[in-house]
Amino acid sequence: MTRRRTLRSAAAIAVVAVSVLLMGATATPAPDPSTGPVPDDPSDPVRASEYWLDGARVREAWQTTRGEGVRIAIIDTGIGDVPQTFGDAVVGGTDVSGAGSPDGRTPLGAVDGNHGSWVASLAAGRGAADGTGMIGVAPEADLLSISVGFGAAAAVPFTEQVAEAMRWAVDHGADVINLSFTTNTLDWDPSWDDAFLYAFEHDVVVVVAAGNRGSGTSIIGAPATIPGVLTVGGVDQTGTASVEASTQGITIGISAPSEGLLGVSADGKLASWSGTSGAAPIVAGIAALIRSAHPDITANDVINRIIKTAIPVPGVQRTPDPLYGYGLIDAQAAVSANLLPVSENPMGDLEEWVRLYRRADPGQPEPEPTSAPVEVPPLPDADAPTEAGSPLLPSADSLRYGTLPLVALTVPGILVALGVTAAARRIRSARVRRTPHS
Repeated sequence: MTRRRTLRSAAAIAVVAVSVLLMGATATPAPDPSTGPVPDDPSDPVRASEYWLDGARVREAWQTTRGEGVRIAIIDTGIGDVPQTFGDAVVGGTDVSGAGSPDGRTPLGAVDGNHGSWVASLAAGRGAADGTGMIGVAPEADLLSISVGFGAAAAVPFTEQVAEAMRWAVDHGADVINLSFTTNTLDWDPSWDDAFLYAFEHDVVVVVAAGNRGSGTSIIGAPATIPGVLTVGGVDQTGTASVEASTQGITIGISAPSEGLLGVSADGKLASWSGTSGAAPIVAGIAALIRSAHPDITANDVINRIIKTAIPVPGVQRTPDPLYGYGLIDAQAAVSANLLPVSENPMGDLEEWVRLYRRADPGQPEPEPTSAPVEVPPLPDADAPTEAGSPLLPSADSLRYGTLPLVALTVPGILVALGVTAAARRIRSARVRRTPHS
């Protein structure tokens, strides 16, 4: 049976790259708009507002790659049809809510309808042909739009939607999956075990938002608690852990900008928003840059590059830290670092977790009995029931166990009491006769 959960859409989650002030970076000189497949004009007011492009050294990483050949699945409320921002970026999609369109492009939810478009524009928005307008972190990566519905916007239970969406994304070539939503519980429905294992077994990087304290998420909830996912926490423009636009917890792996973000709405309008829902696609875009620059790299090595090249936060004594994880995201270092391959996911092993904590593992054979069963003799037949009588008349049992013992105990007691009383009267009479008259 599917368990219901209180869900919070991630309209408030975002992750930071270090701000330009913190990084001490200078803006990249404006390129010749006629060169390069995705022109970029840093002097454009919109591009200048995207502080994470320089703060997280995304523009430096673009000197190596812009995400070509990598596919990012956005499991969210649907990516709107905005030609300038998404153009040929969305190469496929579906709806798992029962309420959207078959291509996953119809925004779902009266409140969260723009959320999927905001997330997608941060991950892989194209921008205008002249290098102006909002651009994503991996502007040459492809997108898959998988629309899910939150609350009343869905006819299908949410846990079922997520499980189906994960499998669809993997089956349609996703290299990176972005999940910018959270729940209010640490655990998750068992159906997610197989769905997330399916992604990990097919070498997919799964990036998840940590959630936002300001929207009521006081603790990190699933799917950010699932072993193996890269959970993204949020910081402000100075690289300080965000109080409202992020939730803190021990599962955070990396931090990215979550305040003062931009996003393109489903109608093409530019919106300002905050939250780890935006931090996650920044990291998902950087994961796409890594996979594009290193086509043969494994998902485990992508995650390892991101956390090993993170910028340390001054004053943090241990890593991972519940506020920052391993540190602040650095796109250029993650793309260019020379690191040895790893043999396991640094964010945990879901398969091992399932083996240890799920009571029954359907993949394991039933144990063989070690001894023959013991024969137990049958119990004697029960006494035949007696006919029911009036509760006001004595039965044989009530006479045997109630009335007769009561009479046997009561009659001698009465006789003794009468004897004592008679003796007392004789003594009193004798005393009266001996008393002298005055």
